[in-house]
Amino acid sequence: MLPSQEIWKLIEKNHIKASETIKKRQIQPASLDLRLGPHAYRLQASFLPYKSPVEYKLNELSMTKINLATSPVLERRCVYLIPLMERLRLPAGLKAKANPKSTTGRLDVFTRLITDYGTEFEYVRTDYAGPLYAEVMPRTFSVIVHPGLSLSQIRFIRGDAELNDKHTQELYREENLIYLDGNPKRDKVPGRLSVNLRGDDAAEVIAYKGRKNAPIVDLEKIDHYETNEFWEPIAKCPGDRLILNPGDFYILVSRERVRVPPNYAAEMVPFDPSVGEFRIHYAGFFDPGFGYGDGSIRGTRAVLEVRAHEVPFVIEHGQVVGRLVYSRVLGLPDKIYGTSIGSSYQRQELALSKQFRRAANPGLAPPPEAA
Repeated sequence: MLPSQEIWKLIEKNHIKASETIKKRQIQPASLDLRLGPHAYRLQASFLPYKSPVEYKLNELSMTKINLATSPVLERRCVYLIPLMERLRLPAGLKAKANPKSTTGRLDVFTRLITDYGTEFEYVRTDYAGPLYAEVMPRTFSVIVHPGLSLSQIRFIRGDAELNDKHTQELYREENLIYLDGNPKRDKVPGRLSVNLRGDDAAEVIAYKGRKNAPIVDLEKIDHYETNEFWEPIAKCPGDRLILNPGDFYILVSRERVRVPPNYAAEMVPFDPSVGEFRIHYAGFFDPGFGYGDGSIRGTRAVLEVRAHEVPFVIEHGQVVGRLVYSRVLGLPDKIYGTSIGSSYQRQELALSKQFRRAANPGLAPPPEAA
């Protein structure tokens, strides 16, 4: 994966262009934040363009065009397509993959990238040249967005960056990547993460459930909203288990604490795709330096965004819900994940998104201006 300085070179060489100047704060340690353009289209249904440009499908499926500067509300359960400010002209041998940003996932705003002639969501094929679009569907809360807001990020990949089983085992022998109860975790299947339903000694709340028919959330407002208007806190349950109700959205946290070395990136993927009763983690990217810091941080918990599907489903404390897949980064990034670059979740515990007040959301770092 390309580190921050190589992403900047792509911008300088016009392999990444935009309708407005790309700002350096968009560049993360191993990804680029993508910005919403000025208009959105309310759709009849989601789609993949497959054999055509996206615009052709828009002519068939668009219900109305929305000016985000004057009518920025995206209603829950409605599907929107938003052209992004950025467009790509990838050089030979380079491909890309997108993912929702952490804050997007924690608000249950379902977001995925679409390209012209695309046959799958989130992936940009090698040598692609053309515009980028975000499909957006708020699922729990209606939201207010604005032109220039970033809901997703994109990573650029050369070759096969993902570590195979052998190299993953070697990395775990070289580095303490996962801690459990303050000690390095050794596992026959490295990278497995489980859910914490006991909390910590000082924490009675082990999860949050999104409230139905809550007020609207303006995504530009930070440290603003009262938690209880939007979220139902869930206390420790008898038997250390939790029943997930179909259609409800939950925020939980991992038992383990995760570390990502500065020359690697990671992604959370389902541990067992055959367990189809719930979905874990919409925003699965972990940047270089996550939970790593200066060596004094013994990992950071992974926040889990969870949605049950068709039937009620019981999860239990310690149940494995995902695993981390590590990938090489092509050189040490000149920006490392942490509070110095405004990262909100470096020392997180159970944490809601940054729109909610810190006093009732102690898993979050202070706002940048107060840090």
